[in-house]
Amino acid sequence: MLRCTPFLLFDGNCAEAMTFYHKCLGGELTLTKLGDSPMRDHLPPEKHDRVINAHLMSGNIEISATDWMASPEFDPIQGNTFAIFVNGDDCDEMKAVFDKLKDGKNNERLQELHDFPIGTYGQFYDKFGVQWIFISRQRKS
Repeated sequence: MLRCTPFLLFDGNCAEAMTFYHKCLGGELTLTKLGDSPMRDHLPPEKHDRVINAHLMSGNIEISATDWMASPEFDPIQGNTFAIFVNGDDCDEMKAVFDKLKDGKNNERLQELHDFPIGTYGQFYDKFGVQWIFISRQRKS
């Protein structure tokens, strides 16, 4: 069976971002630096401290990520072309995670959890510029 797993691209702060997500979501986090991988000889030493693979697994939530390794002409551009979609049945559990992740640092597009025709909905961009969308079929009120 195929599953959709979001893959996030960071520019040197992958370990910081994934550690933050691990703190908020719990579960198991694996971080592999380029210098500790078989790929170390294929890229310059200045990239050896970057994360080549990060994987977070917490219940049904799975996130993979990396630091950018390509040449400068392909520098990453932070944008809104990706999101992490979180859905669940327990509004209290969802709200606890939502409140930890939103962090108040980068939430000009914050939509607090609110009743929506299909349940409870909320979204925001976190302090790393990652968009999160939450939905539960259960209503908040």
